[in-house]
Amino acid sequence: MSGRKAFVWVLFWFDLTLCFCIGIFLMLGRAKALEFISGFAIEQSLSIDNLFLFILIFSSFGITRREQRRVLNYGIAGAFVLRLTFILLGIRIVNAFRWLLPVFGLVLILSGVQMMLRKEGEADYRDSRIIRVVGRVFRITDKLEGDRFFVRKAGVLYATPLFVILALVECTDIIFALDSIPAIFSVSTDPFIVFSSNIFAVIGLRNLFFVLGKVHERFCLVKYGVAAILAFTGGKLAAMMFGIHISPERSLIVIIALMGGSVAASAAYMAMKRA
Repeated sequence: MSGRKAFVWVLFWFDLTLCFCIGIFLMLGRAKALEFISGFAIEQSLSIDNLFLFILIFSSFGITRREQRRVLNYGIAGAFVLRLTFILLGIRIVNAFRWLLPVFGLVLILSGVQMMLRKEGEADYRDSRIIRVVGRVFRITDKLEGDRFFVRKAGVLYATPLFVILALVECTDIIFALDSIPAIFSVSTDPFIVFSSNIFAVIGLRNLFFVLGKVHERFCLVKYGVAAILAFTGGKLAAMMFGIHISPERSLIVIIALMGGSVAASAAYMAMKRA
């Protein structure tokens, strides 16, 4: 998919999200609409960092665009299932043990700090522990077999490197779901709001991936904005322990400011490097 076509689709999914938000406003009221759009903003910002990680994984293995698209299709389908599972479990746990919300907050703050300190460029995903685990279960071919995940040779089933990459993508989905679901609990614990905002954040990820693939080097500081959003949502959850509640309106303003600030800082940084 060309970058231009992908950008058009990203705009389409964003417009559809706004239409859905308007529908919530008309049917459920202003408070629920604010919860939805705030939750969407949190999940979308975390998903962007997830996509940057996908770009690094694909570039590490030298995967072409055709194979990337197939892996993304399965990866995003897996994200739907994972997030639904985590949402249902998370809401049950939170409703039964409300005191866990501040604990989730502390976990998110630590995740934000780790994200700020993480240096993706130094990672070699070809030497991942996940690959070694897959290698114990399946024999792995030495090279790609088109866009196939499995092949048979002399009656023996082999996994291809593309399946290994899919396993990496799904594992990163799990890691990000562990962050993103507690993060949205800082906005709402309504199952409808939590799930719908997650779905709208995930549904356009494949198109967003191809847009970011063209421009990701220009947004080298975005991960700090995402990390700050994680820390903010974690702080919001932890503050509940002291009876401090931050309204959805203020949360949305802070999230947009942090994400927009990191994009602007990235643009300024790249302009200084070119000068």
